[in-house]
Amino acid sequence: MSALGALFSPRSAAGSTGTRSRILLGLVCAGYSVGAAVGWGSPRVAVFMGDFGLAAAALIAAVSCLLYARAVGGRLRPAWLLFSLSSLMAACGNAVWGWYEVVLGVPVPAPSLADVFFLCFAPPAIVGLLVLAKRPVTRAGWICLGLDAWLIGGSLLTLAWSLALAHTAHLAGAEEANVAPAALSLAYPLLDIVLVSMVLALHFRRSGVNRSAVNTAIAALALTVLSDAVFTSPLLRSTYHSGQLLDAGWFAGSLLLAYAPWAARRAARAPGGASPPRAAGSRPIAGSLAALTPYLAAAVCTLGILYNVVDGRRVDRVVIFTGCTVVLALVVRQGIMLLDNISLTQELAQKENHFRSLVQGSSDVIMIAAPDGTLRYVSPAAAGVYGRDAEDLVGAELSSIIHPDDLGRFVHEVRRFLAAPPHEEPTTRIECRFRSGAGDWLNVESTVNRHQGGLLLNSRDVTERVRLQAQLQHNAEHDPLTDLPNRALFTARVRQALGGRRASDPGTAVLFIDLDGFKQVNDTIGHQAGDELLIQAGRRLQDSVRAGDTAARLGGDEFAALIVGDGTRDQGGREYQVHEIAERLRLTLSQPYRIGPNEVRVAASIGVAFAEPAISPTDLMRNADLAMYRAKAGGKDRVELYAPQMQADVVRRSELAARLRSALRDGEFALLHQPVVHLASGSVAAVAAQARWRSAQGILFTPAEFLRVSGDDDRTAELGRWLLEEAVAQAADRARAGHPVAVSVRLPAARLLETGPPLGSIEALLTRHGLPSGALMIEVADSDPRVSFDALEQRLVALRRLGVRIALDGFGSGFAAINALRRLPIDVLKLDRTLVEGVVESARLHKITSGLLRIAGDLGLQSVADGVDVPEQVLALRAMGCTHGQGMAFSGPLDEYRLRRALVRGEFPVAGVPGPRPVMAGGSIPLLTGSHAETPVPPT
Repeated sequence: MSALGALFSPRSAAGSTGTRSRILLGLVCAGYSVGAAVGWGSPRVAVFMGDFGLAAAALIAAVSCLLYARAVGGRLRPAWLLFSLSSLMAACGNAVWGWYEVVLGVPVPAPSLADVFFLCFAPPAIVGLLVLAKRPVTRAGWICLGLDAWLIGGSLLTLAWSLALAHTAHLAGAEEANVAPAALSLAYPLLDIVLVSMVLALHFRRSGVNRSAVNTAIAALALTVLSDAVFTSPLLRSTYHSGQLLDAGWFAGSLLLAYAPWAARRAARAPGGASPPRAAGSRPIAGSLAALTPYLAAAVCTLGILYNVVDGRRVDRVVIFTGCTVVLALVVRQGIMLLDNISLTQELAQKENHFRSLVQGSSDVIMIAAPDGTLRYVSPAAAGVYGRDAEDLVGAELSSIIHPDDLGRFVHEVRRFLAAPPHEEPTTRIECRFRSGAGDWLNVESTVNRHQGGLLLNSRDVTERVRLQAQLQHNAEHDPLTDLPNRALFTARVRQALGGRRASDPGTAVLFIDLDGFKQVNDTIGHQAGDELLIQAGRRLQDSVRAGDTAARLGGDEFAALIVGDGTRDQGGREYQVHEIAERLRLTLSQPYRIGPNEVRVAASIGVAFAEPAISPTDLMRNADLAMYRAKAGGKDRVELYAPQMQADVVRRSELAARLRSALRDGEFALLHQPVVHLASGSVAAVAAQARWRSAQGILFTPAEFLRVSGDDDRTAELGRWLLEEAVAQAADRARAGHPVAVSVRLPAARLLETGPPLGSIEALLTRHGLPSGALMIEVADSDPRVSFDALEQRLVALRRLGVRIALDGFGSGFAAINALRRLPIDVLKLDRTLVEGVVESARLHKITSGLLRIAGDLGLQSVADGVDVPEQVLALRAMGCTHGQGMAFSGPLDEYRLRRALVRGEFPVAGVPGPRPVMAGGSIPLLTGSHAETPVPPT
């Protein structure tokens, strides 16, 4: 920024404020006025300051406006360029005047070059004011602007002509030799009149942009015009010389114009970038003055005419013509304003009707409350929304219709809203309850606005929305079947119980409950009956817990209960109390359920976990879940308390499951075979395929060991597929090597019913490896109640058509053994190990086993006893009619090398048999040629 810019800017390099700049400006103008008043000490200095001092001030204004025009853009730049040109003309005129008086020391001729420059001062200033003015948006506005300018100019012309200009014109007409000076005498006041007209006309139409700069510029030009008017007075002009007090007016006008643009810069840099708020009454006053301007102009014109009449002078034709045109302009302007007012009145009435229709037809209730809270207006929609007439609410206190519980919050929000700045928060939204005409409470949402110190409320009934939100919230937190809290709400309640003042209460406990036998209910009498059972169980659970406790359904047949601690520090007594509650719940849930005509019984396995210091809700619920699964694994229908060892078991099972997955991927499983021996001869009739997992320590784990620990159904299925394929492949290799012994593979019934394998895979295996018909036997377990006998029967019939023989494994232990024997196409019965283990010591088991073997003999089925480990069992089973045995009494599981050596030997010693008789291994395997009841099947 230049030195001039720094001088007139609100903050100089030294950090001066805008107030200091104004004080400096006032001091400079006052100093010049004092110097002019005392004659500057000498006539020569007075002439110099009166000429070159004014030229310097005008030059400063020109440079200042030029710098500001270059610094800013937009449509205001031409105005400041024109002001710069106008000031430059004044500077040049004063410089020429000083050239004559100071340099040459001669009087200024009339006319001279200075008059040219002075006459060129007004036109740029007039055009600049037009640029700064607020442009009318309609043609009528432009016409009114021109009429206003003429009204002001014409009235001033009338007054000036009556006072002085008529005399000057008369002298110019009488002395033709002095026409030029007379013309100059008329030109100066006429241009000043035009400039004053524009200043007055545009004062009330100035643009809102840079208002402080425009006001300052108008004041500067007004001061300059006032000084010109005094100078053109015949009384003063005849005695004027440079350096008089009149020069102080021109000097101050130039410096004020120089300061004008930087005053705008100071306002723009004010904090917040906004101009200070205007007084509330300034706009009405300004509007009134603007409306009175034409009448004031007409009054001035009338005063000019009356001056001539009262003084006894003849009214000049110029005065008459000008006065008539002023009156005509006033009439035309008033006609335009009348038409404009009529149009505005119609538009206002139309908008008012439109607004009234909107308010009366709106479904929202619009209320206006006075600052004291009294309702001044209520729209007719109140009758439909609140059930109360609008007339009954007008005059009532707003607080009287708000629910007492919501009144404090409503008042607090209103006070906060009214204290906030309007431009930051123009509206706010408050939701509370209003009293309806029926006396109940409605949920109402109100948009609140400020209105003349009070409030404008736009209210609507949101009761249904609130009710729906509450219902959705309830549905999101409750089980749809039993209406008990779901897992999300139960977890939140547990978190709440573990926090706050109960954070250190060790008596808080979580119970996880699982209904034993629920799946059988769904499978036997249907899912609808199962849902009814869950509803009744949830109702029993809800009735059994205390008022402060929480009962929940977590999903399926799993329930939970939160027992909140009572603050006691007796941990043992508390554990006993909660255990009693759990036992009572177990007994309650185990009572018979009446579902239609059926009476259904289920049991309950319950796991209990107590809160510990700093335990999280997730960990507490996990501990209860582990205890519940331990209760199910321990025999079901029991209560189990959580112990830290349960978590260690879970970690161990997880690690073992991960190792099992890698073992399947890395081929760490080995296939062993245990011989199945004919009890009468000791010959090897078949081999039973068994999988073993060789750990990194070289330990062989049986499937019963690692599958039970891992609990991974996917790995069990994958292991079963691997076992079947390896058993078929090795059996085919042995057959090609001259050892055609049958192999039996144990597969769960559920695996046989899978949609992908096993039928296609078994057929593909037999075809790919070329295994002879009858050389593969599938051992089917009968202990899975989820398996459909119809589907299983169809699958087994299809397998038998492929030459695969079927054995019923674990006969004597399953609940559906007789049904399976009746419906399934069985070739061999394999007695369960539990029967064989006690057949010698227990007379009861001896009789049961004997009866089962007699059934097998009557049906023409072969029989295999699993787990024959001692000679006494061999003798007892052979005496009962059992045909084959498998166990340590003959041989344990063998690898492929030892198995082939045993097959070469052909037989094992059998207790009670006199001497060994060599038999070719597998040589007595007959083919399936008839029904399963007639065809002899070699043992497995």
